[in-house]
Amino acid sequence: MDIIMISGIAIGLAMDCFAVAVSTGTGTKKIKKFTPLIMAFLFGFFQFIMFIAGYFGTAFFKNYILNFDHWIAFLLLCFVGIKMLKEGFEKEQEQISDYSSFKMLILLSFATSIDSLAVGVSFSLINSNVFYPAFIIGAMSFVFTAIGFLIGKKAGDIIGKRAEIIGGLILIFIGVKILLEHLSII
Repeated sequence: MDIIMISGIAIGLAMDCFAVAVSTGTGTKKIKKFTPLIMAFLFGFFQFIMFIAGYFGTAFFKNYILNFDHWIAFLLLCFVGIKMLKEGFEKEQEQISDYSSFKMLILLSFATSIDSLAVGVSFSLINSNVFYPAFIIGAMSFVFTAIGFLIGKKAGDIIGKRAEIIGGLILIFIGVKILLEHLSII
């Protein structure tokens, strides 16, 4: 498979990372210095690992996980999105949710990388190389996530509490989109 095709696939997978990073950035009030890099690393790492897991675990994943992977992504993204919506409509509180906490980042990393698992399965079925595409996918997801988080943070600072509502809606939209695509409705 050539670099242009692999890059196109990597960008497609990274777009979910970008959108989730933007919405997470809008909902995060205070960030630590390395939060964008940690998030980008986790998103890129999960994309990389899930691609490889899909590639090498084709027999297992094809028969089990691929039947409900879209439901997992849908539920995880909607859970976080609804939480953001709820908090976006609440009055200001002293305790601010941290959408960039390590636990939340792991949850979001997993949710956005499920498609990478499926792509890894498809690469295995066509007997393609595994590590080169996995690296490109992980690297592209890293870059798109870091940029997305910083854009989201800037937007959140500008539009305030509404950014949390917008971020929640984006996450729910991505979850619904994943579900509808896997059910072949869109």
